[in-house]
Amino acid sequence: MTATLSFLSPPPGLAPLTDFYLNEIGGAAGLFSLTSAADQHTRLFVLDASVFLPDYSPVISDEHAVALELDSPEQAMVLVVTNPGETGTTVNLMAPIVVNVTTGRCAQIILDGQDFSLRTELTARAEPVAALG
Repeated sequence: MTATLSFLSPPPGLAPLTDFYLNEIGGAAGLFSLTSAADQHTRLFVLDASVFLPDYSPVISDEHAVALELDSPEQAMVLVVTNPGETGTTVNLMAPIVVNVTTGRCAQIILDGQDFSLRTELTARAEPVAALG
């Protein structure tokens, strides 16, 4: 999967960049690179929260939903920014990137007043076990 995303405003620390390519990393369902269309050296790795964090359910304001032209929750994809380190990988749950999957409009939203961390350790996902029969 490859998509072109357009941020409503530059993500924190990446001004003036607003246009990015979202490219799925082969062999790693739900892992993407988010690369600036203007500067190929500016790249983040993001995870599809629905794949890696199924219990993560941030609440976005009506104002953000209107700005992103979201008509239903199914129209939104929630991505979290990863931060690989020597002792493991963390994800930023305090500032997810919310994407309108229909239009490609997106925003990195700071979730004020919600109990999420900037650096949540990412744990390994349990792989489904094939049924014996």
